[in-house]
Amino acid sequence: MPTQEPIVALRGVHKSFGALKVLDGVDFEVQRGNVLVIIGRSGSGKSTALRCIDRFETIDQGEIVVCGHRVHDPRLNLRALRQDIGIVFQSYNLFPHLTLEENIILAPCSVKGVSKKQAREQARLALAQVGLEDKLHQYPEQLSGGQQQRGAIARSLAMQPKVMLFDEVTSALDPELTGEVLKVIEALAADGMTMVMVTHEMGFARSIADTVVFMHRGKVHETGPASILSAPATPELAQFVGAGF
Repeated sequence: MPTQEPIVALRGVHKSFGALKVLDGVDFEVQRGNVLVIIGRSGSGKSTALRCIDRFETIDQGEIVVCGHRVHDPRLNLRALRQDIGIVFQSYNLFPHLTLEENIILAPCSVKGVSKKQAREQARLALAQVGLEDKLHQYPEQLSGGQQQRGAIARSLAMQPKVMLFDEVTSALDPELTGEVLKVIEALAADGMTMVMVTHEMGFARSIADTVVFMHRGKVHETGPASILSAPATPELAQFVGAGF
């Protein structure tokens, strides 16, 4: 059988901010239905790599292909790319003057041209997926941090993306709220959602990752199954895991 094309592929990706080299020849790929977790110290380039996948940042050199979109191509149809990718950041970015439902139907209506009736049904289903169906008409300030983050995940899910990107989505939450958000992500993984995650939750990375990418000084320093977290091949990863990051 022919090998499936990866849904996400980074090949020889370089990115600098001025004189600072942030990505230095980064390569990794994600197959459909797999979860790739990127770990590494602050400043190792992991969040920048994630932002390049969604073209929040443009790259200096190399190739990024996502769902068949050539992200590195200046002629990229950004609107088409963003319909295939959902991204959730550590800050929830929900509009405070809109209810949870209104926050969620905004993009399907304006970007995809979905009818309000259909968008409301998609919002209800997405909120049910994250356990918030009863919060449909509440405003963000009426929700806990964990609920707001789950609402942000539902907002991405309502666009029916092919890939979900998560950038340190639990770093602003206390442990109890972190647990409820991670449960939602675990359920998405069990449903076969393709995901790329930047996280500092090592226990979670061990339990969910098909592939772990350890970034160090802008390079992919070590990559493999989740078991590399228990048996690192390099002193840098051993030190990182041992330091309890």
